[in-house]
Amino acid sequence: MAKQVLASERKKQITIRGLGGLVGMENVSGLKLGFNRHLHFTLVKDRNVATMRDYYFALAHIVRDHLVGRWIRTQQYYYDKDPKKIKDGWQVEEADDWLRHGNPWEKARPEYVLPVYFYGHVQHTKDGVKWIDPEVVLAIPYDTPVPGYLNNTVNTMRLWSAKAPNDFHLHHFNVGDYIQAVLDRNLAENISRVLYPNDNFFEGKELRLKQEYFVVAASLQDIIRRFKSSKFSCKDTRSCFDSFSDKVAIQLNDTHPALAIPELMRILVDIEKIDWDQAWNITKNTFAYTNHTILPEALERWPVGLFEKLLPRHLEIIYEINKRHLNSIETFYPEDNQRLRRMSLIEEDGEKKINMAHLCIVGSHAVNGVAKIHSKIIKDQVFKDFSDIEPAKFQNKTNGITPRRWLLLCNPGLASLIAEKIGGDYIKDLSQLQKLHAYVNNDQFIRDVASIKQENKVKLASLLEKDYGIQINISSMFDVHVKRIHEYKRQLMNCLYVIVMYNRIRKEPSKNFVPRTVIIGGKAAPGYYMAKLIIKLITSVAQKVNNDPIIGNKLKVIFLENYRVSLAEKVIPATDLSQQISTAGTEASGTGNMKFMLNGALTIGTMDGANVEMAEEAGEKNMFIFGMKVQDVMDLDKKGYNASQYYERIPELKEVIDQIASGYFSPNQPELFRDILNMLFHHDRFKVFADFESYISIQEKVNQLYQNPIEWTKIVIKNIASSGKFSSDRAITEYARDIWGVEPKFLKIPAPTDSKDTSV
Repeated sequence: MAKQVLASERKKQITIRGLGGLVGMENVSGLKLGFNRHLHFTLVKDRNVATMRDYYFALAHIVRDHLVGRWIRTQQYYYDKDPKKIKDGWQVEEADDWLRHGNPWEKARPEYVLPVYFYGHVQHTKDGVKWIDPEVVLAIPYDTPVPGYLNNTVNTMRLWSAKAPNDFHLHHFNVGDYIQAVLDRNLAENISRVLYPNDNFFEGKELRLKQEYFVVAASLQDIIRRFKSSKFSCKDTRSCFDSFSDKVAIQLNDTHPALAIPELMRILVDIEKIDWDQAWNITKNTFAYTNHTILPEALERWPVGLFEKLLPRHLEIIYEINKRHLNSIETFYPEDNQRLRRMSLIEEDGEKKINMAHLCIVGSHAVNGVAKIHSKIIKDQVFKDFSDIEPAKFQNKTNGITPRRWLLLCNPGLASLIAEKIGGDYIKDLSQLQKLHAYVNNDQFIRDVASIKQENKVKLASLLEKDYGIQINISSMFDVHVKRIHEYKRQLMNCLYVIVMYNRIRKEPSKNFVPRTVIIGGKAAPGYYMAKLIIKLITSVAQKVNNDPIIGNKLKVIFLENYRVSLAEKVIPATDLSQQISTAGTEASGTGNMKFMLNGALTIGTMDGANVEMAEEAGEKNMFIFGMKVQDVMDLDKKGYNASQYYERIPELKEVIDQIASGYFSPNQPELFRDILNMLFHHDRFKVFADFESYISIQEKVNQLYQNPIEWTKIVIKNIASSGKFSSDRAITEYARDIWGVEPKFLKIPAPTDSKDTSV
């Protein structure tokens, strides 16, 4: 009888000696080196955790390396096509198969595949609640390394891909219904195939809710698996979970992952058999909620009927949470039925819906906005009923940006210049930028900052000329408005002012005019008709302006196709004027405003979002602030906003609107922009006309200052020196200390080569 060999002994016996002659690729030492390299760096395994399958894959990768080398030489063409975003002036969505060539930075982890359930029904038995006959979709994890900055730390971002199980409606194949079998498989795998489906229709809503639950369910199962296998695990499951919220912190990014709250309750109560009160205490202490917008359409409300169909057990749990929540409210405000109605998780006006923002607040131990003014609005207005009862739960965490990408990487010239003056440590402690205040009046530093800006403008101009065929005046002011296309961000107001400038030049072409290159970029949601129509208006105006010989190089308008991070890295360092012109009280924070400030652009903006704190840091006189403040907007709402009054009172505004209405910018379709005009006069929640006169006025100050390049650059330096607060390092530190209960540590993990034992 053969002697039984332990797994640990079997690993020691594994050898690849002798394979060299068989494979005919390289010598044994080279094979062994390649084997170890793939085991460690491709499979991310060592001898303590590697399985026989891992050893097989490591060896297979060596063979594949040589095969791929020959394969590439055989290829006769290389296919690479970016998605087209603008066609005839309209935004058009095309599928971007971004994984068609694979992703070298991700590592599939099929050994950790997890089931996610949908549909079915619920049974209450003596042994507990059971979810019966659900459909199963498999969640396959993919890990992407996230390196720290100069600290040898590499964390993990885990994403999930949806796959149908092997037996997914296999019986359809067996009876010859191949189309239905393929359709069912596609429906399962669509969950991770389409980003942001159009949810204007029921099918889109159902897919969107599936996506949200899929990510939540897979992530929570994975978190709990790792928690149970950790060193602080124990045999008694119930007592183990007592420490769960001490070891696990989950930040809900808006309402999209709100289903994590009932899902954790389902796991704790139904599967782990923890009693409701203990499970609820664990859940509340685990979750915290960040609100990123107060716009009603962004605060998700899901139909109860859809929940009942897709997630029947979660609907029961949400009803139970709501019952206990309302009972608690009633102890504070007995017989206040209106308050109970306002604070309920279930809205019953018309179709019954679940208010996901209320679920997030009730199920979390902390709620924060992302700028001071935004946090005040959600506490004092939007969620006032909740903050009246638990004021300490509400706090602020102003957003931040990483200076490594948004200065060091995208603007190396400016980053190096700053390092010459104050040292390189500022890149890890952005507050050190304050030292630049000492150089505001330094003539050489002023010239150097201006020179770097001009170099960046030349590079961007070259790119724009290549991509759009438009000759750019590099002496012109680069006036940039790049962000998601939305009515509240008021790209429309910017467009109206472009027409004002156009009209002024045509009326007095010989008059001195500060030349501008107006750059607008961003994407509209697939189902957002008005945003897409605004894009069409901008591109139509650009077509007219850019081809008018009277205008020449005094004014150019470019709408950026497929605006994205890689393009932003070129645009932002070249920008002179940053447009941050949302209606006061609508932009939660903004981060583009911070990126522009750090890279030496001056801001024209309203007192909204993080603009308020930027003005506090840099001084309001060093920004171009205009328009209504939050209280002004509220007062106007009470009074009643009448757009026609502004139209009749402001001659240049009237002229612009009449031009659009007459079809001046759409001669082949005179009525093309009728819906924009109807919205501006009758349904404009964001009050473009009310701020337009103030916007025109502040633009004159912009022009005056730009004609004095030394004074302009001095204010640029003041802005850069005042931007240190807006670092993501500061923001994450505040989250860690104030919400997650973790003290950040600045340590450097030893490099792998520092280990004594790095062999297989």
